[in-house]
Amino acid sequence: MTGPAVLDCEDVEWFRDAAEMPSAARGAAATLARRIGLDGYRASEVALAVTEAATNLQRHARDGALLLRVLRTSDRAGVEFLTVDTGPGMADVEAALADGTSSGGTLGIGLGAVVRLADAFDVHSLPGRGTVLAAQFWDRPAGSGPTGGMASVSSGLTRPISGETSCGDAWAVRVDEGGGTEDAIGPRSAFGRSVPASEPAVLVMLCDGLGHGPLAARAAGAAVTEFRRSTDRHPEGLLRRIHVALRGTRGGAVAVARIEPARERVLYCGIGNVNGVLLGPDSRKGLLSAPGIVGQQMRGLRTFELPLPPGGALVMHSDGLTDRWKADELPGLLRHTPAVMAGQLLREAGVRHDDAGIVVVKGAW
Repeated sequence: MTGPAVLDCEDVEWFRDAAEMPSAARGAAATLARRIGLDGYRASEVALAVTEAATNLQRHARDGALLLRVLRTSDRAGVEFLTVDTGPGMADVEAALADGTSSGGTLGIGLGAVVRLADAFDVHSLPGRGTVLAAQFWDRPAGSGPTGGMASVSSGLTRPISGETSCGDAWAVRVDEGGGTEDAIGPRSAFGRSVPASEPAVLVMLCDGLGHGPLAARAAGAAVTEFRRSTDRHPEGLLRRIHVALRGTRGGAVAVARIEPARERVLYCGIGNVNGVLLGPDSRKGLLSAPGIVGQQMRGLRTFELPLPPGGALVMHSDGLTDRWKADELPGLLRHTPAVMAGQLLREAGVRHDDAGIVVVKGAW
């Protein structure tokens, strides 16, 4: 079995000032594209697409924001941008993406140009609530068509509290190619079927550093570093290692999950106020965390096991998003990429008086 694909994400900057967004985002996108090695022609295409998307936000959206970031594989780098707004939404997405469609008296080529220039594109729009759009750009020969981008089973977003530039929330995902953990259940799926011990699994971590600003970001960064370098494969073991790594920092709330598609199960262990949700097409199950502060006070670790819902997703987020969001009020959400899902949930449930962090894992299971 081929292991799940995971792209590393490096957030660069949120753009929120509607008046300055098109020009500021365009310059930053062109610089970023050249910095990661895209040629001049492709960098200009990235800058054009970002400008069109930002201009669309400026002209039509309420509370629009654009995130620019880098995506990385082991040997390649690309640019991704996301736009998030709170309305008015698009009643007919397909028509809105067609050239010549405009609600503002313009040529109506903005979103159509983004679709043509991007290697991968996804959009989810809810009339009256808002729209999230994500587009990827990788190196490709001038004049060639979209490559389809790089698919990833995971994506996440962080957004600092208003007035700060650094965020105390952070997330990370990695693939364990070695397969199932050793436990009392043995090498069986959640439904009792035997599976090979070498099947790959996905490990997910989210940290909410205590407080805000650079010191909270330092704690969250230490958690990410330890998670990525640790060879531990079980949520409890990873949490213990992160606990040690966060000593000397403010500490934080941390949760770690292990998704085992072959066993059709999720293992979850958390400390502090991190919200975990297993979302299915017709179900929502909350995942429990114990009280405490990782790096300071952590007792009584317990790993919970739940069946992995077919066609579902794991969502983990900090208390910078309320837990009152309802998937049935976001029709079609599970049909979209993890990046767009994360953006819609941030739009729906994010608060501005706290750092916000969310990670979504969704594969073909």
